[in-house]
Amino acid sequence: MPTAQKTPRIPTLIKLLLIFTSIAAMNRATPARILRPHLQLHADAHMLPPLRHFINSPTLSPSLVSSSSYKTKNTSFKLQLHFTNFSPAISSSPHHLNMAESIDSQKLRHEFLEVLRSRRTPDGIVPLTVEPGKPVKDPLYQETPKPTFSPAMQSCPIKDIPNFKELLKEENFYLTTEEGEQGRLPVLILSLKESCQKKRPAVVFLHSTNKCKEWLRPLLEAYASRGYVAVAIDSRYHGERASNMTTYRDALISSWEKGDTMPFVFDTVWDLIKLADYLGQREDIDTFRIGITGESLGGMHAWFAGAADSRYAVVVPIIGVQGFRWAIEHDRWQARVDSIKAVFEKARIDLGKSVIDKEVVEKVWDRIAPGLGSKFDSPYTVPAIAPRPLLILNGAEDPRCPLPGLEVPKSRAHEAYEKANTLDSFKLIAEPGIAHQMTPLMVKEASDWFDRFFSM
Repeated sequence: MPTAQKTPRIPTLIKLLLIFTSIAAMNRATPARILRPHLQLHADAHMLPPLRHFINSPTLSPSLVSSSSYKTKNTSFKLQLHFTNFSPAISSSPHHLNMAESIDSQKLRHEFLEVLRSRRTPDGIVPLTVEPGKPVKDPLYQETPKPTFSPAMQSCPIKDIPNFKELLKEENFYLTTEEGEQGRLPVLILSLKESCQKKRPAVVFLHSTNKCKEWLRPLLEAYASRGYVAVAIDSRYHGERASNMTTYRDALISSWEKGDTMPFVFDTVWDLIKLADYLGQREDIDTFRIGITGESLGGMHAWFAGAADSRYAVVVPIIGVQGFRWAIEHDRWQARVDSIKAVFEKARIDLGKSVIDKEVVEKVWDRIAPGLGSKFDSPYTVPAIAPRPLLILNGAEDPRCPLPGLEVPKSRAHEAYEKANTLDSFKLIAEPGIAHQMTPLMVKEASDWFDRFFSM
């Protein structure tokens, strides 16, 4: 009896074609600022990431994807759908190789995204839109005196290019990541003007507490000179998302009181997932080579975004990774608490305590960042980044990120990378004699790490 041939998945293709035909029809009836996605079908089994970059966007449900539109005046997006073995267990390296993630990592990522969604109503999740912006002439810093110079950032390797400033392209715009004032994400991108369009690696840079995206300009220029698309954002309640010198502090206190937002780390991670949606659609960015890094608070943003979204192919948190539970259990929480003390003082008063103690600390973390001191702490989220390249840069004497608190995360990450046969893709450097400070050595190590894995 002859072997029956497999029937092609024509019905599925037709359904998707009909969906996007209807979207195109809706777009024709809307203002010209709405981009019309172009459907492109491939049968290549190895082309998973473009599918993952849109259809499996962590923050978008399939129903939202089928009805979403991208708005802009100047930027065009091409939506590529590739039919393949669609499994959330598969991720892509910068070298276009599919690699299996552990079941535990998938489960953790799902649970973390559920926490992010828990303080967002379905009506608040909106299509990603782009609004043109302008350079910020007088950035807001929520600290005094106003910072003016960073020797560490100025030390970043930069390529000597004649007329570099004239060749530098600057983009300022806003992404709408959700409804509300804080759903307007300010973005700054620097890159070299190119005579011919080509896909380049991108690196997202994240600032520390009380600073803003403009503070990162020395790093953006240095990476742009070397061929990267350099991206920076204002984190929640910072920069253009702040209105005064206490905006971030007030947001933390409000989160403790109302429990309706997560201004400490988590809400910015939501923005970074949406940012990955946007970067994945740009014609000048290689979607397999998107990296993320940051300093202090920005290092935590990079760490959690890397754990939550596998589209960030290389992750380099700087003085940001710590063990929150370890710090509570070993009475080493004081330095981190002091960095945002106002919210802990408010909690102390509300809880009827005479001093801030570990009970206050634990309750604040659980309230403003649920799971931060438990299932989403570094022993679980750091290994979840495997097998993607991960470089953790800390100071050996950093009181906010005590080195002993990283022993378990380091051990578990080592095991995860070893199991994936990618042990050379994980490294933790603790610079001797350095407290909570980004140094030229850290900047150089981060730069070399990106160059190495992005083949620059």
